[in-house]
Amino acid sequence: MMRGPALFLFLLAVLIPLPAQEEALRGELSIDLEPIFGFQSGSGVDSNTTITIDEKYPPVPEEARRRALDEAARLFGGMIYGWSFRYDVGEKARGIEERLELIPLGTVAGDDPNMAVTDAAIGEGRLRLWFDYRTSAAQRRRLVMWKSGSLRSAQAWGRSPAGKFAALEDAARAALRAVLRGSERNRPREVRGAISLAAFPPFRNEKGQWAVPARFYVEIGAITPFAAY
Repeated sequence: MMRGPALFLFLLAVLIPLPAQEEALRGELSIDLEPIFGFQSGSGVDSNTTITIDEKYPPVPEEARRRALDEAARLFGGMIYGWSFRYDVGEKARGIEERLELIPLGTVAGDDPNMAVTDAAIGEGRLRLWFDYRTSAAQRRRLVMWKSGSLRSAQAWGRSPAGKFAALEDAARAALRAVLRGSERNRPREVRGAISLAAFPPFRNEKGQWAVPARFYVEIGAITPFAAY
């Protein structure tokens, strides 16, 4: 664990000052400074192979900063622009696999000058960072649209050993299922629409897989019933 001057220099290296803005989105995330290990099944009975989920440890300040900025940019993009989705609800009895396809409706770049790390702290093997993103007028209009009363809101947990954003995608799938259960009498075959993040979700690692509770705004577009096939 870094202490004293080393800790000060590390935090100084990752901070990117930005004047306080009333029209700023804010979020918090953490970057692990120690390896995270998971397990994958081996070929033998009850055998497991240890795998390192992230490889570069401890990350140098520039690597930690880049990783944090890229992650924050994806989350801010998910809040502002969201994703269009195609969701095959799935049906075991008919042999139809559940599948979710997400396509970003817009992105925020990791080097966007409107994004900044405003504070940082290290503890328990993690670097905690607080971000501001200064939104444009067009981006604020999109945020207002996502929060309009015509859209639905849902929160769900997602889990995956394949990384934070795979867990977030799993949470989006679970949230869509929850929305459809509350609005559709019969299970549809396919649903299309748009979905966005309501806020930065708090990722955590549980026994070698990422877990995250996330809240989404959901716009349901076209619904295709099984009868159409």
